[in-house]
Amino acid sequence: MKIDIIGDIHGCFQELHELTLKLGYDWESGIPLHSENRILGFVGDLTDRGPESLKVVDVVWKLVIEQKKAVYTPGNHCNKLYRYFLGNKVQVTHGLETTVAEYESLYKVDQQSIRKKFIQLYENAPLYAVLDDRKLIIAHAGIKKDLIGKQHAKVKTFVLYGDITGEKHPDGSPVRRDWAKNYDGPACIVYGHTPVKEPRIINNTYNIDTGSVFGGKLTALRYPEMELISVPSTMPYIEEKFKRFD
Repeated sequence: MKIDIIGDIHGCFQELHELTLKLGYDWESGIPLHSENRILGFVGDLTDRGPESLKVVDVVWKLVIEQKKAVYTPGNHCNKLYRYFLGNKVQVTHGLETTVAEYESLYKVDQQSIRKKFIQLYENAPLYAVLDDRKLIIAHAGIKKDLIGKQHAKVKTFVLYGDITGEKHPDGSPVRRDWAKNYDGPACIVYGHTPVKEPRIINNTYNIDTGSVFGGKLTALRYPEMELISVPSTMPYIEEKFKRFD
């Protein structure tokens, strides 16, 4: 299997376009397709905070649902947008407000279309993707070895939010354990969720969320080559959004 897995996009459509071109994808049909049978993978958090969330949704929907040329696993921001589109009560904060503003600026018919597409994309997505004969796993916030193959509520919480302790940092964000530090499974796990300045590679795990929406870069991991490819972000740089590991 040949797959190019892209980190958290968060509405950074321009960076997605540039990165896929750099990876050898052609946009002639309006979506990125590769002539050599490579497909794209997405670790979730397609939307929120960035300028063109709904454009990203549309492209990923076409790739995954229409063309079957991509793999998508949802992130916590995807989950929140899904609940918003279902009409559930969610707080329109932490970036969702940018996606909602985009959505509200559309004509009614376009609102219905993008809402329907995202709900379909989300409902058809696995909690995490097990690929290449179990040698590769894509999960938004990662996954522990003993959770692989399971689908219960704890698994959902882990893949969407990480290994949370239940405590909160002063800014309200959840305290998370460093699960990757103790990972010893045979499968390569590719994930995002926690913005890092450079891709973090430890114990056969790859965090490829390099904070595109915070002025870092958008990164892809080419599999099976295990080659990292990035493009710089056009967004303002926010130093404190990037996680440091000891």
